[in-house]
Amino acid sequence: MTVAIEMGQTTAGAAAAMDLEELLATRLLVQGNSGSGKSHLLRRLLEQSAPWVQQAIIDPEGDFVTLAERFGHLVIEAEDHTERGLQVAGERARLHRVSTVLNLEGLDAENQMRRAAAFLGGLFDVDRDHWYPMLVVVDEAQLFAPAVAGEVSDEARKLSLGAMTNLMCRGRKRGLAGIIATQRLAKLAKNVAAEASNFLMGRTFLDIDMARAADLLGMERRQAEAFRDLERGQFMALGPALSRRPLRLNIGPTDTHARNSTPRLMPMPDSAREDMRAVILAAPPPDASRPQRRPAPDLLEQLRAAKAAATPEIRPEVVEVQVSAEELAERRERVDRTLRAVLAEPDAGFRAVGVLYQEFVVRCRIEGLGAAVPDLNEFRRMLTRARAGLGAEHAEDDDWQDVSLRASILPDDMQGVFMMIARAAKEGWPCPGDAAIARAYGSHSLRRAQRLLSYMEEQGLIVCQLDGGGRRIVTLVELAWATAPGDPNGDDLPAEPAQSAASA
Repeated sequence: MTVAIEMGQTTAGAAAAMDLEELLATRLLVQGNSGSGKSHLLRRLLEQSAPWVQQAIIDPEGDFVTLAERFGHLVIEAEDHTERGLQVAGERARLHRVSTVLNLEGLDAENQMRRAAAFLGGLFDVDRDHWYPMLVVVDEAQLFAPAVAGEVSDEARKLSLGAMTNLMCRGRKRGLAGIIATQRLAKLAKNVAAEASNFLMGRTFLDIDMARAADLLGMERRQAEAFRDLERGQFMALGPALSRRPLRLNIGPTDTHARNSTPRLMPMPDSAREDMRAVILAAPPPDASRPQRRPAPDLLEQLRAAKAAATPEIRPEVVEVQVSAEELAERRERVDRTLRAVLAEPDAGFRAVGVLYQEFVVRCRIEGLGAAVPDLNEFRRMLTRARAGLGAEHAEDDDWQDVSLRASILPDDMQGVFMMIARAAKEGWPCPGDAAIARAYGSHSLRRAQRLLSYMEEQGLIVCQLDGGGRRIVTLVELAWATAPGDPNGDDLPAEPAQSAASA
């Protein structure tokens, strides 16, 4: 049986009918600027098809809730339900073949997208036995299938766009016929709009929208100007459910009306200025303070308190072990010896600090130093001093405390390099070569060593210069310590660190 619903009249005065069965198989796209009559067209379509097919309307502005009074649609206030609740409502509406209006009015854009996606998901995911024919109308579809990301979260956009894509791409086999209306084609995701085979194009003024509408209707670009001349309620129709050729038609009247009618001009109220001043600028009413609810008692906390009161607290006696200065010095020497053993490994200079620390802790425990093992932060400081050739005695020297303070502005992995150069400068040793600097940094790259020196110079810590023989001299700013000239391409460590490394 073919069901034709009357949409209005053509410009020639003939009846303009839409094949409902064909519409269910091919979907519909409605486009028109604000005020072109899109909502009126959708209302006419819904009223004419209500006796024949189940309907679901995604209504972001609450325009279609008045269908309930005349045609018995169930109005679902999305603000009063969770996403899970709306998904279940969509499934049940499909099972019981109830026409519904999902009113999204009062929600922000992100929550509108999330709740619409949940409801559409419920319509889509029912069992095959309940794939009854259904018109799914989405007003302001660009809100739910935007062409570009907006101010909403990526998650909400993906959920909504996925639901709209399922409706338009895969919904036909599940009995869902998508009818989407948008103000601008340029704002609507192309993969959603491309699935429609029927088009009703209303008044629009932007060139990009007119050109795209003309392409969809198979019109030439020079004919696109016709969309500017359409009156309110006039649409160009094309599609298997409408007309095989572009056809201009006027949408007929409706039995119901939106709650929010178009504002009309009306005379201004005749009121005295002083009266209005008193009304507008009157003191705001006092805030109605709501009584605060007393928090529910925390039963677990009460049980813990009762247990603590019933059980006497037993504190272990802390026995302070007195350690002599000789024992402290002996422990420090053993810790330093363990660190030197770790650094004596062939690849120790190129291993991560965390790996070195793990090996250091294991060796300390083997040596019976479990209680004296430094933490990771202290180990980093020890490692920095060791790579610079500094012993424990240098840590208490005033000059080296000043050097440590200056080094603290550098990243941790650079501080050892700076202190090694400072040691060479203080002792008057030749400037370390690029290979020695790279090894102290834990790298094989000579260019990285050069970049390290450049970075320290940019920070105002050192000054690098070359003598007449191309040898490098590094001077520490403010301290006036300077290294002896050293070959940048050499691989020699300063005298004492080289001896220490050899002995280790």
